[in-house]
Amino acid sequence: MSVATAAPRVDLRRLGITIAAPTLAIVFSLLITALILISTGDPVMSTLDQVWAYGKQPRVIALTVNQATTYYLSALAVAIGFRMNLFNIGVDGQYRLAAFAAAVVGSSFELPKPLHLFVIVLVAMLVGAMWAGIAAVLKVTRGVSEVISTIMLNAIATALIAFMLREVAVEVAGSNNIGTKPIAESGALPGIPLIPESPLEVFGFIVVAALAGVAYTVVLGRTRFGFDLRATGHSESAAVASGVNVRRMVIVSMLLSGAVAGLVGMPQLLGGASRSYSLDFPAGLGFTGIAIALLGRNNALGMAFSALLFSFLDASSIILDINDISKEIVLIMQGTIVLSVVVAYELVRRYSIVAEQRRVSRQLAEEQASARPKEVST
Repeated sequence: MSVATAAPRVDLRRLGITIAAPTLAIVFSLLITALILISTGDPVMSTLDQVWAYGKQPRVIALTVNQATTYYLSALAVAIGFRMNLFNIGVDGQYRLAAFAAAVVGSSFELPKPLHLFVIVLVAMLVGAMWAGIAAVLKVTRGVSEVISTIMLNAIATALIAFMLREVAVEVAGSNNIGTKPIAESGALPGIPLIPESPLEVFGFIVVAALAGVAYTVVLGRTRFGFDLRATGHSESAAVASGVNVRRMVIVSMLLSGAVAGLVGMPQLLGGASRSYSLDFPAGLGFTGIAIALLGRNNALGMAFSALLFSFLDASSIILDINDISKEIVLIMQGTIVLSVVVAYELVRRYSIVAEQRRVSRQLAEEQASARPKEVST
């Protein structure tokens, strides 16, 4: 006898609660932005229309996707720590030091293309993991907060890069800039003509970013290691009681976070025109990753949408300067999203707790009512 299996039902209430917090944060940021525009005498609707119309151009879409690729990798690195209640604030220093080391090593030899790319990426991941591992060792051996140590390591990484860049730098052709020697063509990752009618290609490293997101979801959500990591983040005492080595988990988690952070600079390094680390190499991506991880709620898909949102705002802000509207309004919007998302998550969390309590109470009342013996009429 065959038994029909019902298709899994989608919990619409839970889905609504999940998307409620980021939606509230975005709506609130739009409201604050509108009030600021009104106070400065700038038109609200026409400003938003300009940003939207400019952002839909093929070239700007390609810029948005490219920037979102780096933002997404940064958010993944931060989220690994967040899932274990670790605050890796040092992603910014980790990816810049990793990119510098990868540029120096990658420009010193030539290999067949796949092997050359593999060596460059491997060096970046190892350097990023090593730099994050310093904070992990300090935490498990001396009890130093990873927030303090990673912030200080950011400053040390900046000074270290500046010192070493002077030792290996060459002049960048056509400018007063200096940087490492360009990586050979065998170490370049070609772009992908993903956006129709766009003169710009999308970074080929977007494939690696997508695979990293899949690996993040599978490892943290479907493996014993991921369960131990999340359990340690929720309660160290409970994790210890279940046999988890908390110190080992702290070190491994920070090493993984640093390794992913090492990938953040690879799209620009391997897909950029110069293929070198120079003074104008993108900085600050690690701090943007924190905001994106918060907005995306450490969910791989949520962080992807958040990265696209932040990248879209960055790419579209150029049109504001052209129309004599300060493009810093975009920074205000992004900052407001970061501030309001924390409040929105707390409001949604409290609402979900109350709703769950009411649901359980209602279910218990129905079970008690059905368990009562029915009156027998005479």
